[in-house]
Formats: sequence, structure tokens, C-alpha cells
Amino acid sequence: MRLGIFVPQGWRMDLVGIDPARHWEVMLGLAKHADDGDVWESVWVYDHFHTVPEPSEEATHEAWTLMAAYAAATSRVRLGQMCTCMSYREPTYLAKVAATVDVISGGRTEMGIGGGWYEHEWRAYGYGFPSAGDRLGRLREGVEIFRQMWMDGSATLDGKHYQVDGAICAPRPLQGTSAPGSGLNGIPMWVAGGGEKVTLKIAAEYADYTNFDGTPEGFDHKSEVLRGHCEAAGRDFDSIVRSANYNVVVAETEKELEERLAFAGELFRKAGLSDKRVEAHIADLRSQPAVGTPEQIVAVLKDMESRGMTYAITYFPEAAYDRSGIELFERAVAPELRG
Repeated sequence: MRLGIFVPQGWRMDLVGIDPARHWEVMLGLAKHADDGDVWESVWVYDHFHTVPEPSEEATHEAWTLMAAYAAATSRVRLGQMCTCMSYREPTYLAKVAATVDVISGGRTEMGIGGGWYEHEWRAYGYGFPSAGDRLGRLREGVEIFRQMWMDGSATLDGKHYQVDGAICAPRPLQGTSAPGSGLNGIPMWVAGGGEKVTLKIAAEYADYTNFDGTPEGFDHKSEVLRGHCEAAGRDFDSIVRSANYNVVVAETEKELEERLAFAGELFRKAGLSDKRVEAHIADLRSQPAVGTPEQIVAVLKDMESRGMTYAITYFPEAAYDRSGIELFERAVAPELRG
């Protein structure tokens, strides 16, 4: 199984209490930890501007700025976002940004892309909040613009949502030119989300990777929907890598596990969330598939691998404060998953 790891950037209230002057030190330290080892194939960020589960004045660092910084500061790990919202940046501009990051990184960029969902954030930043149909229409047209710019060096499209006329992308990404890349897209494309009528249909047509529900029942169902869209599009279903995201809380004892869960809840409490909201957060986290002992997590992820989930993107709530959970996963979980 291939493994990626999210680096905390504040969106999930995971930098609470750390002085902003130290944020980059903390984030870079975790990225370099992943880069220096051999467990993690990739590091990931989220593309959001306001915190969850509710907007606050806590930090949320911008995704593509971090992508460029990690591109310059690391040398091995691949760099992704799960996932970029198409409508937050014009697709011609975003394709150009991604191509530049690919050059800086030496050909290590992954493009995670989706339609977007965080309504408060959309409206606060002046984007309005288009209908789901329009957001997904922008996703489809934007992906086509990406492909033209990265594979051909320019894009022209007279679409419903985007009109571009000879937008030049020079230099093109290293991937697909001087470095190995996706034969379909140049920069590997992750179409994220499980929408069955549109998102998974777009994935069947364009994606190198998908990212959707990581529970057994949900994953099986979404996989069959994707398979149907692939058959309709004439695409080899097995050519698409299916991934899922996992909140990981790992501990060797029940006592330590409860302490880690409590710490995750305390971050929300320090950020000003109500006790009721904190309790709900802890209860939800406790129910996640990758919460438990190393042996339990290995069993869960091996079962998911047998179902076709071959790339797990992990998130450790306490990562900015304590690496011991990451280190336990590296020591006791990853070797079992990597054979």
C-alpha cells in the first residue's frame, strides 16, 4: 500500500496555541520528516481559507503557497492538495501555478481537484455559491483546460463557464516532458469526491487517481459506480488508482488512545468551540476506521486494500505538537502494509 500524510496547516484547528511565527517551522519540520524517511510517498495540504468545523480566527495557511514552499524545501516526497477547489482560481492561472510548482519540485506535483463545498468560505471570499451543477460544470471544463495546457502547452475552450483563447503554459510541467508523468494529463490528476452522477463520471474520463469514502461499504459502492462510468467511457477501470483519506489516532494501549483523543478535542476547546461540539468531535473521531492499536489499524487497511484501496492518505490530529503517533505508525503499521 502507498502512503501519504497531511501536514497540519491550521484548517482543522491543528495549529492552535502555536505562535504564528513558528507555524512554518512546525510545518516544514513535519514535511522534512516525511521527506527524510522512506515511509511516506507524499505530503498533502487542504485547499481552504477558513477553519472547520466552524469558521474562526485561527490560522489557515493557503494551499498553493505551501505547495511552492514544500517544492523548494523537500527533495523526494510528492506534493499534493486534497483537494483544490476549481472555482477558487481561474483554471488557466491554476494550471500555470501547478506547472511552476512542478518545475520547482523537479516533477513531484500531484493535482487534487474538486468542485468545492464550504459555503461559508465561498461567500466570505466573494465567490458567491453557485449551484452544484455549476460547480461541477466548472470542474469538468477546468480539468480539460489543465490537460490542454500541460499536454499541449496552450489551451483554447469556449465553454459555458470558462472561455480561454490560446492561453500559453510555458514552460510546461516537467512531468510529461522531461520527467515521467501521467500519459493522460502530464501532472497526475486526482479527481476527489464521491458524487455519483457527475464527479465519478469526470473521474472515469480524466482521473489518474480518485479519492472517496474510506469505509468498506462506502468504498465498495463508490467503486462500482466508478466502474460503471469507466465502462461507459471505454476506460480501463483498473488504470485508476483508488485512494481514501484516514484520520489516524494510534496507540499501544487504550489509556494512551483516550489521551490522544482527548488532546484532539482540547485543541477545539482552546479554539473556542462549545463543550457539546468538542464532545461530538471526539465521538466522531473515535468511530473512524483508523483509530485504535497498530494491529487494529493494520487489519482495517489490509481489508481496504483487498477491496482495491491502494493509497491511504493519513491525517494525525496531534502532529504539530507530538510526532509519537506518526512514529508508532511508521514503526508498527507501515511495514505491515508495505509487505
